Amino acid sequence: MIINMEGLSYEDRLLWSPEERRNRQDLIEVFKMAKGMTRIRLQELFMLEENTKGTRGHSLKLAKMRCTHDCWRHFFSNRVINRWNRLDQQTVGACSLNVFTTKLSMIRNTRMGFFMDQPAKPWASPGEFPTGEAT
Repeated sequence: MIINMEGLSYEDRLLWSPEERRNRQDLIEVFKMAKGMTRIRLQELFMLEENTKGTRGHSLKLAKMRCTHDCWRHFFSNRVINRWNRLDQQTVGACSLNVFTTKLSMIRNTRMGFFMDQPAKPWASPGEFPTGEAT
């Protein structure tokens, strides 16, 4: 099946937005580090979370470092942690890079906002309720 893309804008023709592609690539790089596919070891940039008693998530949770400056807050090793920790065990435990990227695509199809950095918009301003009623 051939899709005619002549009338579509540049943004509509992209499969992944630039922001989604950057965040996806960040996760791929962390996966490569975790599996030993790069020269950089995971422990060089990240600290593994020691408290893994819970049943949620996966076995390779990363600990978030405290940042006092904005420049460090947006650095690779800090911006990828929250998204990496939200992955499930099947995705993180993938046997190959191809399987991991396929699972990332499946996550994007089921959870559309997973790769976006925009915070969720509040339902109402402070003091207001979405239904207009106070509870």
